[in-house]
Amino acid sequence: MTKGGARNRSGPPKDPSSLKSAAIGFTLTALPSEGYVGEAPELSDYLPSATARELDIWSKLWTTPQACAWSLESWRWPIIADLAKYLARADDPDAPIGIATAVRQLRDDNGLSKAGLIANGWAIAADETAPKRAAKKAVQQTSARDRMKVVQGGGSA
Repeated sequence: MTKGGARNRSGPPKDPSSLKSAAIGFTLTALPSEGYVGEAPELSDYLPSATARELDIWSKLWTTPQACAWSLESWRWPIIADLAKYLARADDPDAPIGIATAVRQLRDDNGLSKAGLIANGWAIAADETAPKRAAKKAVQQTSARDRMKVVQGGGSA
């Protein structure tokens, strides 16, 4: 029997801002906050008799920022298919509690929780352009009439 050694999730999680993490070179890979925009793999390759609900969940999972990393790791795709299957089954109020446990574990393993992101070495990048886009949109929505100032006292001196 194997003894000792590091185990997954043993001890406190790594902190990317700590000196110890810096010393060992631990950094997080930034995932784009807008999510994955590529094509999702075919679910039928992993769940040949997938239901409409499973297909819907599969599609939504592939829009997450984590899907950017999954797209590079095809070994994860059958596991993501399992997650879609279990999430669909979890909709049933009579589903066994084990389904919820499996969903939680699969979410963690695939970076769909805060702990899972850190365990995978990922972080979702801050969308730094969102405030600029919102400000630009707000400026574009005002009309010329809205930008005019009313001068008190008739305007002549």
